Amino acid sequence: MKKNKNSKGKAKKILAYIAAVIVILTVGTVIANVILSNKNIELAGTFETVEVENQLVPEKDANGFYTFTTDEEFKVMQISDVHIGGGWMSYKKDSMALNAVAAMIKAEKPDLVIATGDIAYPVPFQAGTFNNMTGAKTFAALMEKLGVYWTVAFGNHDTESYSYYNREKVSAFYADSGFKYCLYQTGPESIDGYGNYVINVRNTKGELTQALFVMDSHSYLPSDPFGMFWKYDNIHENQVAWYEETIENLTVQNNGKNDTENVKFLGGDAGEDEENMVYCGLGDDRMFEAMLEKGSTKAVFVGHDHKNNFMLEYKGVTMSYSMSIDYLAYPGIYKEGIQRGCTIINYTPDGNFEIVKENYYQDKYPSQYEKEQVTMTPVG
Repeated sequence: MKKNKNSKGKAKKILAYIAAVIVILTVGTVIANVILSNKNIELAGTFETVEVENQLVPEKDANGFYTFTTDEEFKVMQISDVHIGGGWMSYKKDSMALNAVAAMIKAEKPDLVIATGDIAYPVPFQAGTFNNMTGAKTFAALMEKLGVYWTVAFGNHDTESYSYYNREKVSAFYADSGFKYCLYQTGPESIDGYGNYVINVRNTKGELTQALFVMDSHSYLPSDPFGMFWKYDNIHENQVAWYEETIENLTVQNNGKNDTENVKFLGGDAGEDEENMVYCGLGDDRMFEAMLEKGSTKAVFVGHDHKNNFMLEYKGVTMSYSMSIDYLAYPGIYKEGIQRGCTIINYTPDGNFEIVKENYYQDKYPSQYEKEQVTMTPVG
């Protein structure tokens, strides 16, 4: 009987020690995350403000959409998959991502920066946190310090099912924080998703030369809430109907609709694995058919696949992957450089455009802090 009591006592002590270690590790992780995430927000504030000569200032039009007015070229920079982990495990890679974004924006001096998804990457075994708001706050701090107009579209990682903040709350952060340069809008409550809106470009005669649609393509299907099987959602029918109605209301002219069904490859790399060349929604939607029917959409720009940056034309519509920023999500990708960069879209006053894919490691992008060493092995 005495021996049994001693055994029980030892077992209780061991459990107490284990509990104490768990508490210490948990508290330590929380403290480390707070300290290091704040350090990266502070880092964002150290970058030099971009000097944009005769910077265009957008105003809201009668539809409530932000509108730029110019008779000159309008320059958009697309970045994608910034993947700010926001935790103690991703601290170094997060700072590298900030440096890359800042260097390219400072050199390009765009009129508008659009980040097409996955600003945050709150995957705990890579970031060390579930807090997805940290990534949003860090990116916003950087963009506001740089002083260029910017906006975002949501990706799957921005609001993981296990992360602290849902899409509604992150959307409210971008829309309601009083940022000077952020043009994000929550969008109509009557349609699905957050961040369905339009940014317009008009000439001084008031004529619409470009309508830039930003849309929420959602995250995972309900059957795969944690994204374990890469089952992605589609654009929903009420969003397609909103697009059609908005196109009609903006009275965008059908300018050069192409009646060929041939696919024209326009360059770039397809670097994802051969089995899953493109990670897209599993269902069907009629978004592309609606674009063809309305005849005004000339190009679609997407992110998400970190090693895909190819571009093609299908039925007269240019479909373009962005270069990516990602230092975190794909194992070892921080050591690779050929896929990292931005996409520059120059819109001309006559409604045409030119798309150029730019690599971050060019000499034209000197960085405020030292660039990392990477391999430039061709993808694919």
